Amino acid sequence: MIYNFDELIDRKNTSCVKYDALKKYFGYEDLQPLWVADMDFKTPDVIINAMKEKAEAGLFGYPIATEKTYNLVKSWMKKRHNWDIDTSWINFVNGVVPAYSAAVEAFSEEGDEIIVQTPVYFPLFKHIKSNNRKLVKNPLIEENGYYRMDLEDLKSKISSKTKIFVLCSPHNPVGRVWDKEELEELAKICIENNILMISDEIHADIVFKKFIPLASISEEIANNTLTLNSPGKTFNTAGLNCAYAICKNENLMNRFKNVVEKRGISSVNVFGFVALEAAYEYSEDWLEELLVYLKNNILFTKNYLEKNNSKIDLIEPESTYLLWLSFKNTISDYNKVKQKLLEESKVALNEGSSFGLEGKGYFRLNCALPKESLEKALCKIVTKF
Repeated sequence: MIYNFDELIDRKNTSCVKYDALKKYFGYEDLQPLWVADMDFKTPDVIINAMKEKAEAGLFGYPIATEKTYNLVKSWMKKRHNWDIDTSWINFVNGVVPAYSAAVEAFSEEGDEIIVQTPVYFPLFKHIKSNNRKLVKNPLIEENGYYRMDLEDLKSKISSKTKIFVLCSPHNPVGRVWDKEELEELAKICIENNILMISDEIHADIVFKKFIPLASISEEIANNTLTLNSPGKTFNTAGLNCAYAICKNENLMNRFKNVVEKRGISSVNVFGFVALEAAYEYSEDWLEELLVYLKNNILFTKNYLEKNNSKIDLIEPESTYLLWLSFKNTISDYNKVKQKLLEESKVALNEGSSFGLEGKGYFRLNCALPKESLEKALCKIVTKF
C-alpha cells in the first residue's frame, strides 16, 4: 500500500461541520464524530499539489469548464462505469443537492407528486417539501438484512400527479448497489407512466460490486433520466462545491439549465475544477487503495460485532463507507438508545429516523477513518450495548 490511510489527523478547530458542529447538532462537544459523510483521510497529494499550484498563481477569477474538464468526466465514466457520454450531456453545478432541488423545480409544478424510496438521504425528501411538491414514499423492503425495491407498492402509489421518481444509486444509507434487472424493471414502470427519473449517483465510485449508471442501460432510459454526480465523496473534496448533471435528452437538459441559471448555481469554485481534473486524471490508484481500506474497515466492524456477541446488527453495504446499524435488538426505546450513545458511548452517529420513519431503530456510522479510531469507536459503542 502506497497511501497511508492509518494517519491520525486532528480535525478539531478546522471549521468543519463533522467536528466543530457537534455542540450545535448533538448538544455535546466531547463526542467522537461518526456522522457527516466526509472521510477522515487526506485528499490525494496530486489533488493538493494541483490546488497549491493554482493558489500560488494568485489569480482567482471566475473559472470555466474547459474541453479538458469535459473530456475527463467522459473518460472517467467510460473507464469506471463503461458509460459513453457526450460533452453536450454534461452541465456543471456547484453541488448535487442544489442541482437536485433545481431539477425538482424544473420538472414538476407545485402540488405535483414525487416518489422517493425510504429510508433515504434526507435532502431527497427535504427539497420536495421546500419546493411545495407532495412527497410520496415507496419504502424499501428489508429481508434478512438485505434491502430490495418494492415495485408493486411503487405501481400502487403512481397517480396522474406523479411527475418524478428519485433514485439514490448507490443507496444511502442502506448501501445497496442496484442490479441491472432491478433498474430495468424500475425504469419500465417510470417510462410507461411518463415519470422522469432523477438518479443521485454521488457514491458511484465507492462500490464493492459492479455499479451500473441508470442512464447507461439503454437509450430509452437515458432520454428519461437526469443523473447527478460529483468527485466530492470519492476524493473527499465535498467542500470544493463541484458537481455535474448528465442528461442525453436535450429538451430536458435545457429545462434543467434554465432553472440552474435562475437559481445561480452554475458557478463552480475555481479549486473545484482543479480538484476534479486532478482526481479524474491522476488519482485512480489512490481510489483503488481506498476501496481496499474501506472494505477492510467494514469487515473489521462486522467481525468486531460478532466477536463481542453484540446485539447490534450490521447491514453489510455493497457501497459507500456508511454503515447502517440496527439497534432494534438492544433497547426497545429508540430515544434511550440515542441518549446512551451520546451520554455513555460518547459517539455521534446519524439517527436512522432522519432518513425517514422507516429508519427508526437504526443509526448510520461513517467508517471512513483510520482503523485505530474505528476500533476505539466500536469499543465505546459495544461495551454499552
